[in-house]
Amino acid sequence: MSDAVATPTLLYLVPTPIGNLEDITLRAIRVLGEVDTVLAEDTRTSGRLLQHLGLKKPMLSYHLHNEHQQVQRLLDRLERGERMALVSDAGTPGISDPGFLLVRECLARGLKVECLPGATAFVPALLKSGFGAERFTFEGFLPVKKGRQTRLQELAQETRTMIFYESPHRIVKTLMQLAEVFGPERPASVSRELTKLFEETVTNTLAELAADFGSRTAIKGEIVLVVQGAKIEKPSKADKYDEE
Repeated sequence: MSDAVATPTLLYLVPTPIGNLEDITLRAIRVLGEVDTVLAEDTRTSGRLLQHLGLKKPMLSYHLHNEHQQVQRLLDRLERGERMALVSDAGTPGISDPGFLLVRECLARGLKVECLPGATAFVPALLKSGFGAERFTFEGFLPVKKGRQTRLQELAQETRTMIFYESPHRIVKTLMQLAEVFGPERPASVSRELTKLFEETVTNTLAELAADFGSRTAIKGEIVLVVQGAKIEKPSKADKYDEE
């Protein structure tokens, strides 16, 4: 029997519900209860979740605007054996949320990292769209200004199903731009408020979706936009009697 001791996990990436609090896993609850510190994108949001779960844990703010300043201090604490859980406001940390930098540096120093499976918004949106899920590309948020049109042009001939995250105040503009570049008849699906009381998924052409959401007085909730990939034009078979 080996005397080797298993390397302890020091950093856990813990997915949190994207809306419905029942979507937290039993393992996530256990890990959050066992770690020494919870790193949170917004301590107020994560604090309410911990309170709901009946957990009291020291929390540290870790978000897009302070992650570069925080990483070295966190690494020092992790190397001393402190166990931490990283959570985002909703979903899996590291997917369009901070997390990559800390994970990369932990791995470079030989610190063990574990990622728990759990809630993420793009999976239910993809499956509810009714488009092919065998092959897809996750694009996250499009560039807001610089490089936006270039990226859209690059994706115009993408044959895989495409998944985007978008904010409520930019969704109409994005749908209009996609309709202009991809063509107004390209099928797409907009999901918002996933797992919540007023969950909605609307599937139509890009032009119709732009008109639909453009006519609304208010749009609420984080949005997942799924766009069907470009169809490959198959060359027609030549008549067997045609001469070369």
